[in-house]
Amino acid sequence: MTRKTLSVICARSVALLLLLELLASVSASAQQKAFPSEKRAAIDNAASAFMAATSAPGVGAAIVLDGELVWLTGYGMADLENYVPATPATLFRLGSISKPITAAATMELVDRGKLELDVSVQKYCPAFPKKDSITTRQLLGHLGGIRHYNPDGKGDIPDDSARHFNSMQESLSIFAGDPLVAVPGTKFNYSTYGYTLIGCVIEGASGQKFTDFVRENVFRPSAMSSTQADDFFAVIPHRTRWYHKDADGAVQNAGVLDSSYKIPGGGFISSADDMARFAIAMLKNKLVQRSTRDLMWTRQKIADGTPTNYGLGWGIASRHSLVLVGHTGSQQGASTALTLVPDRNVAIVVLINMDGVDAYKLADEILKVVLELKE
Repeated sequence: MTRKTLSVICARSVALLLLLELLASVSASAQQKAFPSEKRAAIDNAASAFMAATSAPGVGAAIVLDGELVWLTGYGMADLENYVPATPATLFRLGSISKPITAAATMELVDRGKLELDVSVQKYCPAFPKKDSITTRQLLGHLGGIRHYNPDGKGDIPDDSARHFNSMQESLSIFAGDPLVAVPGTKFNYSTYGYTLIGCVIEGASGQKFTDFVRENVFRPSAMSSTQADDFFAVIPHRTRWYHKDADGAVQNAGVLDSSYKIPGGGFISSADDMARFAIAMLKNKLVQRSTRDLMWTRQKIADGTPTNYGLGWGIASRHSLVLVGHTGSQQGASTALTLVPDRNVAIVVLINMDGVDAYKLADEILKVVLELKE
């Protein structure tokens, strides 16, 4: 291939990329025309006040109304050092809003008859030692007795670690030898490690690598073209930098995080655009059957009949006389919130590239504007 031919190909590639970005911008603008300008202004003001109060460098946000994407934007900076603005395509760490994604993948297998919710997990993940009869349903609802991170950090991956785990089985080694914190089914105990075990269950039930199965059965049907595992060592276009605020209030780079040990419960990166598409897919039953979705959004109960505030991969709350389902997330350099109002076909996405801030607070402010709620 000649140098001239290569130059022509490169020029055409650049032109194509610019055209695609232009089309994406036009599409986003067309969607936003359906959203009243006064509400957009109110949300802009809420975001500005929130960012001023918290020093959050960048925010990606999206609104789904009547099951359609109507508003999508980025605020502030994705990269402070290089003055790169945050956009709807900026990729943020999701933290624990990775859990609803994993739950959708799990229940898709249930719909297909490839996974039974109420059998011991060892049927699908024999690598996990037998401790008691832990089921996938219990793991999805944080009722499996699997521990979360230890308060003293002992036995866990250090907060600032680039240690890479190559498989779900390798990730199990962090907690597989530890005793259960409760008899399965008797206590709600939030556990990201429990979702690592679900990742192993999905691999056993599907016969595929966890990330491959999720990409083919959640991301692809939802048109989530950019969502992926947060590979610490890879070069990933549009990925934000990560920030933290120290005790004196100074913004600095967040600590190192290789989240390969917890991809199912907190290891994906995504954009506001993609997460809005995930919300739409859930609201429109594109990923699982309606009855399955309703089960996911039903409060689980512990053995004595007491309901929790959690379904299968989704938190459940009552606010503003509405039933809300969703999740929040927090990890090095990230604070996130995903809120859905199923009865209104509404969803709010807020992704922030700083830890230690309340993304749900901004999501709730946006929800109040969208639905014209007082308090």
